[in-house]
Amino acid sequence: MEPSSFVLPAYFAVLAVLSLYGLHRVWMVVRFRWRRHVTRTEPGDWPVVTVQLPIYNERTVIARLLASAGALDYPAGKLEIQVLDDSTDETRDIVDREVAAMVLRGLDVRVVRRTERRGFKAGALDNGLATARGELVCIFDADFTPAPDFLTALVGHFDAPDVGMVQARWGHENRERSTLTRAQSTLLDGHFVIEHKVRHDSGLFFNFNGTAGVWRRRAIEEAGGWQHDTLTEDLDLSYRAQLKGWRFVYASQVVAPAEVPPNIAAFKSQQRRWAKGSVQVAKKLIGEIVTSDQPLRVKLEAIAHLTSNTGYPMVLLLALLLPLMAGAKLDLPDSVHAALFLTSTFSIFLFYETGQRALGRGVARRALDVVAAVALGIGMCVSQTRAVFSGLFGSTGEFVRTPKYGDGVTARKYRSARRGLPGIELLFAGWFVFGIVRALQLQHWGALPFLTLFFAGFAWVGTLSVSHWVREIRA
Repeated sequence: MEPSSFVLPAYFAVLAVLSLYGLHRVWMVVRFRWRRHVTRTEPGDWPVVTVQLPIYNERTVIARLLASAGALDYPAGKLEIQVLDDSTDETRDIVDREVAAMVLRGLDVRVVRRTERRGFKAGALDNGLATARGELVCIFDADFTPAPDFLTALVGHFDAPDVGMVQARWGHENRERSTLTRAQSTLLDGHFVIEHKVRHDSGLFFNFNGTAGVWRRRAIEEAGGWQHDTLTEDLDLSYRAQLKGWRFVYASQVVAPAEVPPNIAAFKSQQRRWAKGSVQVAKKLIGEIVTSDQPLRVKLEAIAHLTSNTGYPMVLLLALLLPLMAGAKLDLPDSVHAALFLTSTFSIFLFYETGQRALGRGVARRALDVVAAVALGIGMCVSQTRAVFSGLFGSTGEFVRTPKYGDGVTARKYRSARRGLPGIELLFAGWFVFGIVRALQLQHWGALPFLTLFFAGFAWVGTLSVSHWVREIRA
């Protein structure tokens, strides 16, 4: 069975688009430089800092977060902590108890509650900012546990008057919990170790990641404040602030540990929100970016960044086409086909392997984790494609919190939002079984590694999704 006249052009068009993203990753790897030491700059005068802790039903991790915030080492009288609590469950009681104890210790801590959860996290941050006394604003999500010296390591950067935000790198407290958490951590390291570092070092725009960063309050206000017309308010504000001329700093060696989602449902929920939100920001701001007076290289990188999630529909389309191509006779020379395929696939392995090597992880461990990360990305393309189209054509939607598991004792009460058919990825895994069998029959050995990788990704994500769904039904 030969592919139709439509399949061949579609296949090569998809490979060409993915190759462009692949070349972009190669460029980042070439530009990447890593330093292991921490550069600290103490300010001439310690500014007042407001630490904002936006939370919503976080009973599994809130006590740990408050303990970390209360242990921050900063000059007396210059630190204010706001607990922006929109919770509707027993989290409120835990907050009240822990905050009362912190106040008795002499800490400046206040609980800020709203009668209506309007604007979700963005609305909570904006509401807290109205009464904050800090010149600088530091934000932590509920699952973060910053070290005591977090603020003192970052605040000195604000001596430069044009610095609007300083972002720290995320660490992963539960990286070694499972293959899934190691794969997620590897994916995140690609973003925090390579992408942020290269963009910062090259004078390009990069983004605040919603947590583990410090803002200059005036930068927030001059950029138009926190807005909730997208699901990624952090990305939105980042680009608006940089378009206003504020400079961002990436403190790559200051690490704030956090929890990656321990199950596939929570991971899908998180990734859907990030993918949909980034597309919404692209729709909102690309016109302004293109017409701005920024250099062309800044504009091009901003567009590449904001549209990066559109790669998921391309991967999904490739997944539909690849088994059909397993034994096809191609009109292009083998060298051209190989170059396209390797540029769009090998570059991904190179990208994530480089990030893991920079962090000092061993050869065997990083090899396994990189393969798992790439397989996970492939398996997620069904869910992420839906999120991309929802961002393009749907409404803003609801900010769905990612369940935090903490010690796991009460985590089962927090269920991840379930969208779509659990295990639909298994249909794609079956499609790749057909492709593998066909390649074997036609002795197309070069296609087998790629077909097997796609099969593994879809089978893994599909099996995890069905298993989690069954456990939730039984719980």
